[in-house]
Amino acid sequence: MDTPAKTSSAVPLRAGVGLKAAHYTPILEQHPDIGWFEIHAENYMGAGGPPHRYLEAIRRDYPLSLHGVGLSIGADKPLDQDHLIRLKRLNERYQPGLFSEHLAWSTHDEFFFNDLLPVPYTQEALTRCADHIDQVQETLGRQMLLENPSTYVTFEDSSMSEIEFLRSLSERTGCGLLLDVNNVFVSATNHGYSPEDYLDTFPIERVGEIHLGGHARDQDDAGAPLLIDAHDRAVADRVWTLYERTIGRSGNLPTLIEWDNELPSWQELFAEAQAADAILLQDPPEQQHVAR
Repeated sequence: MDTPAKTSSAVPLRAGVGLKAAHYTPILEQHPDIGWFEIHAENYMGAGGPPHRYLEAIRRDYPLSLHGVGLSIGADKPLDQDHLIRLKRLNERYQPGLFSEHLAWSTHDEFFFNDLLPVPYTQEALTRCADHIDQVQETLGRQMLLENPSTYVTFEDSSMSEIEFLRSLSERTGCGLLLDVNNVFVSATNHGYSPEDYLDTFPIERVGEIHLGGHARDQDDAGAPLLIDAHDRAVADRVWTLYERTIGRSGNLPTLIEWDNELPSWQELFAEAQAADAILLQDPPEQQHVAR
């Protein structure tokens, strides 16, 4: 199927937002000054219907990033070939500038879990994830970005840190990384380490996209703070501060505002993107880069 694109597929070094059906009409009517949109691949794997009609119209005017949630990269089983073929067709149809997935698993035997479950940071898991990433990139004929997770438990048998695991995967497969700053803050709070230290040692030269989102506050059974990566509210002030720190180190990078639940009005979501753009469009750092 021919791509409906008229604009370049390249995602600019600006802010974008996750595209939601509730916002199709104001986007098409107002044609806002926003850098790009990101879609969840699994929402557009059907052949046609209203979702594709609206997406085709928006793709004519804006670049897209494609974000998968169902490949189950970390699963201890082969990748779903039918899912992978549908993903390839979607990439060919819309020619997104970026494609990303999660470091997580969501399948076991014949079961699919509606969650992104954590991966132990072991050599065995590293080999399995690398093999899956190689298969995805070979099938799609393009680089994949892999997102750092938000986590609530750790594994006793992990033999390396999360950063070591992600760096090794990227170097071994050539995949890029998607740095979710909110996920860093959530995991750091839940496990009691410094998000600043994490961000300062992250392999920033491998990063091709940044995510920002909202989190919910709770507490665990012992009364300690527990953050949930809820994607149901505005970006927290602490996460904005960490984002500025990250951009100061990396240079400008395409930055997504994630808001998937309890959706706000289009204007409220657009304002979050404008806040990210205000940081990105300041006097730029001397050197910028793309993931390699």
